[in-house]
Amino acid sequence: MLPYPEIDPVALALGPVKVHWYGLTYLTALAFAWWLAARRTRRPWSVVKREQVDDLIFYGALGVVLGGRIGYALFYGGEQLAQDPSWLLRVWQGGMSFHGGFLGVLLAMFIFARRHKIVFGDLMDFVAPLVPVGLGLGRLGNFIGQELWGRPTDAPWAMVFPRDPLQLARHPSQLYQFALEGVLLLVIMLWFSSRERPTWAVSGVFALGYGCLRFVAEFFREPDEHIGFQALGWMTRGQLLSLPMIALGIYLIVWAYRNASRGASPARRKRAK
Repeated sequence: MLPYPEIDPVALALGPVKVHWYGLTYLTALAFAWWLAARRTRRPWSVVKREQVDDLIFYGALGVVLGGRIGYALFYGGEQLAQDPSWLLRVWQGGMSFHGGFLGVLLAMFIFARRHKIVFGDLMDFVAPLVPVGLGLGRLGNFIGQELWGRPTDAPWAMVFPRDPLQLARHPSQLYQFALEGVLLLVIMLWFSSRERPTWAVSGVFALGYGCLRFVAEFFREPDEHIGFQALGWMTRGQLLSLPMIALGIYLIVWAYRNASRGASPARRKRAK
């Protein structure tokens, strides 16, 4: 068994102001997304201009934070929200949902695309490779904050989280998700998007990749105590929410390449000059 490396969740304290590592992971993710987006605008098939990157990241940040929080409240915290509606605003207490953030980003990018007259599918293909680093860093924040830990195990790398009331040796599933949803998915997305692909193909690979990797990671993650297993005696809420993403990913990939093979003219792209 490995000892848990106790890290103070507060990275920096200046009097009454406390900066948590979880918040810093979000800021770091946004900074990386800005940097990668700026680099991607140099490609001849980019639909986003360099001067549009600041607005793009701002829209994306709003979608992640608002969608992630509202999604968590609806998907995982319905009872708590009903008892205390103001809990929705207490974001410093934790509670963000990727699936809610995903829907929030979709809405934010739809608005951005309409405003800048960019084909929505092309914009989503531009944005998809920016996401995995944020997912990975968010999981590191979960690990430092001792939340969303794994199921009990006797694996030699198991850890006992000090905040765990049962004090059981558990999978450090946050690190598994960091490696899968963060590192591995980033490598896949950078490789696949390194060439021009049919509209919606890159987005499809992201949805399929994330859905599959999240589905696998859920086998090692402890289900939320107030939810438990939800289907067939073993499927978690996270796995159920991942199934539509897997289906959507397969559909988008097949649709994109069928359209390309039929010689259909690609959607009119607003290329950056």
